[in-house]
Amino acid sequence: MIFLRNYLNINCLKQLSKYNQKKCLVNIQVLANLFKKQYSTNDSNQTRSIYSDIPIERIRNFSIIAHVDHGKSTLADRLLETTGAIKTNSENKQVLDKLQVERERGITVKAQSASLLYNYGGEEYLLNLIDTPGHVDFSNEVSRSLSACQGVILLVDANDGVQAQTVANFYLAFGKDLIIIPVLNKIDLKNADPDRVSKQLETLFDIDPTTVLKISAKLGLGINEVLQAIVTRLPPPPADRNLPFKALLFDSWYDRYRGVLSLIYIQDGQINVGDNISYHHTKKNYEVKTLSILRPQEESLSNLVAGQIGLVCCNMRSSSEAHIGDTLYRTGISVTPFSSFKPVRPMVFAGIYPLDQSQHINLRSAIEKLALNDSAVTISVETSPALGQGWRLGFLGLLHLEVFTQRLQQEYDAESILTAPSVTYKMKLKETKQTLKSGTELYVSNPVHFPDPLLVEEYYEPMVLGTIITPDRYLGAVMSLCLEKRGVQKSGTNIDNERVMLQFDLPLSEIVIDFHDTLKTISSGYASFDYEPIGFISTYLVKLEILLNGVAVDELSSIVHSSRAEIIARRMVARLKDIIPRQMIQIAIQAKVNGKILARETLKAYRKDVTAKLYGGDITRRMKLLAQQAAGKKRMKTVANISLPRETFIDVLRK
Repeated sequence: MIFLRNYLNINCLKQLSKYNQKKCLVNIQVLANLFKKQYSTNDSNQTRSIYSDIPIERIRNFSIIAHVDHGKSTLADRLLETTGAIKTNSENKQVLDKLQVERERGITVKAQSASLLYNYGGEEYLLNLIDTPGHVDFSNEVSRSLSACQGVILLVDANDGVQAQTVANFYLAFGKDLIIIPVLNKIDLKNADPDRVSKQLETLFDIDPTTVLKISAKLGLGINEVLQAIVTRLPPPPADRNLPFKALLFDSWYDRYRGVLSLIYIQDGQINVGDNISYHHTKKNYEVKTLSILRPQEESLSNLVAGQIGLVCCNMRSSSEAHIGDTLYRTGISVTPFSSFKPVRPMVFAGIYPLDQSQHINLRSAIEKLALNDSAVTISVETSPALGQGWRLGFLGLLHLEVFTQRLQQEYDAESILTAPSVTYKMKLKETKQTLKSGTELYVSNPVHFPDPLLVEEYYEPMVLGTIITPDRYLGAVMSLCLEKRGVQKSGTNIDNERVMLQFDLPLSEIVIDFHDTLKTISSGYASFDYEPIGFISTYLVKLEILLNGVAVDELSSIVHSSRAEIIARRMVARLKDIIPRQMIQIAIQAKVNGKILARETLKAYRKDVTAKLYGGDITRRMKLLAQQAAGKKRMKTVANISLPRETFIDVLRK
């Protein structure tokens, strides 16, 4: 371009008049700009075609799975730097963890994707990293992300060794027949013992110690060996570019300017900007507006081909039209759909209410927007006489609940009241005029909807398989805690000479509130805990009602196991006695189950000293005044309503 300008300036302008010289210079500048634009466009097209030209044999789709704080995000940062996706910088920390809650807690909550270019053996490889959460509470994120992978990196801390979530994540990947690359991280630490941890992997997972890679993600040691293992050990995706277009939708989120963005894995064929595509579940058609890959920032492309993972924008206005696990295909050319993901049933429920009913609309808007980004949350409207209008939300676990409410406050500045979490119970009803036939199943998460015991044939409660890894010196205390929570031991394995892995069947209702904190306390923070749902078992449940002067308060009721009813009842009435403010009348606080009072506390009334004006005389005068006062209190008690301030319910119900 510079040569063209100089040539025209020297050879043409000398022979023109001043007026024509000026006019010619303008034309030369226009020509140069057009040439520059065309040059840059060609260069851009050349860059974009790099991804499409990479054959399927040189594509690898993988994920990183690990226990919390074992360095998964740090390894992802080093992989991005080594492959040139981001510039090497000391400030590159948790690049793929974009949410504030992820950075504060040091955990991954939302799955992210990044496409990496890596040169191996003189050939360019496309490595698609799908970063996944590690906690069981976000198993829906993990499950749908692993559906687009052919292998995983199992990352283990060389200092702490195998933890409970390591075991759960291994079997999740193993169950999907994925190739597993074992990697030991943090070998630079003073107390790191890679040989000991390698033996743990061999004992628990039958992994050959010679195949284990040893790295330090923080210092960047061994990162190239990890990339080479991804290329050499993992298979390419089973894709075919000659077949009609077919893609799997495994994630989506809402953009306020572009609508719903769909993250897809292309199984067959290719897709271009301007194509008309259809979603199998909704049967709706859309025109593809933009295509891009994540590196990890969006990079626009003109087309995507089989084997790749990319982002599709087609002006979809409602996230309800994007069903996770749906199949995308070219309009008019039908394909065999993928088997859709099994809907995840929420395990933990909690009521959420605005601090003030004037904030109801803002809180509702915040919950709806956040639920678009987290399809595992279920929402139903709920009304409480004490707290007003609110919602009952279902979550996959306690951590899921905590993260959701934290995001509400941080991302939308929405203050809320969160009630104590509860779980969903299943009940088989007897044959009645209402049910028409016996065996009808009813799911109850709110004590208000607990049926009459005479109508119930059998009760069921949700169970989980809890995995605990602890130093052997805390074994007695940990086992006592599990047995206290009605746990049944399934197995016990010595990982090495110092640590033991225990597995217990535990009722979910016993672990959702304080089990993890208690476990950390009795083990000085060394024990780790993870769980997975295993279904329902038959049990005997009762509804624990709280009475104030004989009047039941529905907001304070709860569903408990019959063996724990008396303990919980005594604890509840004692707490209410401390929280409920004293009034002019005496308040009897009672806990009742099936008509039987299990615990009682009495809150004394305020009492005026009516005998203060007496300075002597007959005692009958004193007794008369006290009798009049007692009669007045009795009359007041028969007509008075006990009004509990809203703050009392907040203190009692707050998690």
